[in-house]
Order: sequence, then C-alpha cells, then structure tokens
Amino acid sequence: MGCLVSTPKDTGGNRRRPANIGDVSVFVPGLRIPKPVDFSQSLGDHLAKSLVERLSALRTRIVVMAGQEAPTITRTRRKSATQHGGSTLGDLLQALEDYLPVLLGLVKDGSPLQHKVQFVWVNQEDEAEETAMYSAWYEVLSVLHLMATLSLSQANLLLLPRTSIDGYQPKVSEENRRSSVDVFLKAAGYLDCAVRHVLPQLPIELRRNLPVDLAEGVLRALCLQALGQGVDIQLGLAIDSTKATLAVKRRLACEMVKYWQQAQDNIMNLPLANGWGEKHRLFVKWKYIEAKAAAYYYHGLILDEGNTEKSHGMAVAALQAADEYLKESKKACEAFHASIPVSRNPPLWGTMKYLSEKIPKDTSSKVRINRDLYSHEKIMETAPTLPDFALALKPDEYQLPLVDASWNEEATKKGQLSSNKSRG
Repeated sequence: MGCLVSTPKDTGGNRRRPANIGDVSVFVPGLRIPKPVDFSQSLGDHLAKSLVERLSALRTRIVVMAGQEAPTITRTRRKSATQHGGSTLGDLLQALEDYLPVLLGLVKDGSPLQHKVQFVWVNQEDEAEETAMYSAWYEVLSVLHLMATLSLSQANLLLLPRTSIDGYQPKVSEENRRSSVDVFLKAAGYLDCAVRHVLPQLPIELRRNLPVDLAEGVLRALCLQALGQGVDIQLGLAIDSTKATLAVKRRLACEMVKYWQQAQDNIMNLPLANGWGEKHRLFVKWKYIEAKAAAYYYHGLILDEGNTEKSHGMAVAALQAADEYLKESKKACEAFHASIPVSRNPPLWGTMKYLSEKIPKDTSSKVRINRDLYSHEKIMETAPTLPDFALALKPDEYQLPLVDASWNEEATKKGQLSSNKSRG
C-alpha cells in the first residue's frame, strides 16, 4: 500500500533553484515538477493499450511543459509577463485539466490499480529532493497543488504594476484587479478540494510521509493566503470607491487580518526552513503585519468619530499601532525579498500605496490634536482590540471532474472478454 521513496536533497540535479524570481506581488511556491512514469510497465497487463497510451501521452505533455516552462513561470518580469507567461500558464493548466479525468480512473471505486504506478515529483519546500509514492491519490494531490500554484502565478502576473499610456506612475488596472480576485478564489478552490476531498483518501502512513509542500498546513495556508489577497484587492477597490464607507473598509481590513493570522497559524510549526519554505514563511509574516496596519488605521478613524475622551484616546492608540505596524511591515517586506530566491518589490500601488501615505500623516495629525485637547494620561498606551467579523470570502466550490468516458469503455471491453471466456 503506497510504498514511499524520498530522495535527500544532496543527490543533486533535479531541483531547480532560481537565484532571482523577479517582481512579486503574490507569493507563488516553487513549481513541483513531475518526473516521467512508464505506465505500460505498470499497467500494460491490466488495461487496454489505447488507455495506457492516453495516460502516458497526457502526463508526458505535463512533464515536458512543466520542465521547460518552470523557469519562465517562476521568474516574472513586468515587461514580458503578458507576452509569454500568461499563455504558458494557461496551456499548462489546460494540460492538467485534460489529464485529471483520465487519471481519476485509477482510483475509481477503490480500484487496486491506484497502487500499481509509482508517481515521482520533485519537491521545492521539503528537505527531500523528490518524493515517489505508489499512490494515484498522491498524483491527484500533486496535480491540484500544481493547478493552484499556476493560478497564483496568474494572479501575480495580473497584479504587477505597468506603466500607463499617459506615462504616469505604474499601476494595476481595475480590470486586472477584479480578474485577480476570481483567480484567487479559483486557486483557493483547488486547495480546499485537496484538503477536504483528496488528503482523506490517503492512508495515515502516506499522509505522514508527504513532502512539506503537500502538508495539510501548507495547503490550508496557501488557501487562506489566496483569500487574504483577494480581500486585499477588495479593500483597494473600496478605497477607490466614493460609495464605500469607513465601516466597509474596516470590515475588509479586519477580515484580512484573520485570513493572514490563520495562514500563519497553519505553517507556524512546519519545517519550512529550506529555500522556498523560508520565503513562504516570511511572506505570510509580512502580509499579516501589513493587514494589521490597515485594520488599526480604519478602526482608529472610526473610533475618532466618537464624541468622548475615551473614544478619542482609543483612536490615537489605534492609529499609533497602525503606524508601528506599517514601519514593521516595511522591514518584513525587505526580509522577504532578500531571502533566497531573491525577489523584487514592485512599485507601490493599491491599498498599501494609499495607506503608506495616509497612516503616518493621519496618525501625526490625530495625536497632535488629541494631546492638545486631553492630558497624556487619557491616551491609551496599548491599542484597542480589533472588532471580530465573520469571514465573507470563500473558495470556489471546485469538485473533482467525472472519470473520463474511456474508462467506461474499458469496463465494457472487460465485461465482454469475461463473458466470452465463460461461454468458451
């Protein structure tokens, strides 16, 4: 049942580690790349030749594309992002979607065929260079993880600022921002499906031996990150809208804090100490601090609308907390981009461009006004508790596709064969 082989990282050669991954608006894990599999050797005596060949062709296409294109997808440049990256991602995603219904035939109705093939994937966040398992469910899990990773890469391309036609400051169009929310929800849907419907299919022993790239905590964290960044985009759109109230903006900012806090909780105790893994941890830390800066800022503005000394004192404390978190987030941002593989922070835009200008200015102004009105004792030294809101943004309800019709034909052929034998 699901024999496991993990190769230590010092066996060399398979794992590609780019030194620089370019501009990063969205954290994209290093691509886990599948290694070739000989389906005919494992399944030749159990399936029709045409079905074995189809499985082989579909997976080989993915192996070739992922191997060739991984460096292109991983390293993003604002100028070339839309020219090459987008179509590459789309083609590889389509290849994975074409493969999945055929692959699922191996696990249909608990088929013993699910343990016949050894699937091998190169890891990125785990200490082991690669992980091999005799488990078709491991292959399904790896495919969903790759689909989510590609979707996050699509979101990153959409959210890289580009110089506008009028030559002003680089920015991200509203169309791209709205499209990115859909992509984030799609990525979250793949990951949510992986956690709720695929992981439970793996025996406990195999689950324990999964690479950290596919650990439940990492999958949950990536799902929450996608939702957190989706809310970040919604907050940016609310900031640009004349109709959005302070209460709406505060709610979005507070929800964002919860998503990032939960993401951090999920990876806190995992061994993410290796290259991509450490970068992943630093990204979550940075975005969690950044979200707190936004939440305390809007909470402070709402508290300042109160008419009491206490509410004004709490407002100042909240704004001061926002200012401190903003400073801390800049350091966390630098630490993330400096970690290996090195990356670049694109020009500020959206939520953080607005808040990086407003927080210091409004904090300084409110502190000065309130200290003129009240004694220092009336101003709280600790920030007030943020309000707790239910999380509104949910992953897309992605469901595994139906098993490809070619498996039904396979069953029909087998039935005919056994019927002919019994007659004979």
